[in-house]
Amino acid sequence: MQIKIFIERTNKNLDLEIKDTSKVIDLLKSLKIDHTTVLVSRNNELITEDINLNNNDNIKILSVISGG
Repeated sequence: MQIKIFIERTNKNLDLEIKDTSKVIDLLKSLKIDHTTVLVSRNNELITEDINLNNNDNIKILSVISGG
């Protein structure tokens, strides 16, 4: 299955081949990204780490920023 990914922190676009049963958490682990530091959107809608990914998804991985 093929997906497109944009990683905001590094400003990179990737085309990745992933397993048909992949979830968001699997993708983040494969990219070595800590799931507690990012938000993930698919086709411009926020999704959680337990969601299954689909062929031709457009995924954005956005850094969470906090301040005081």
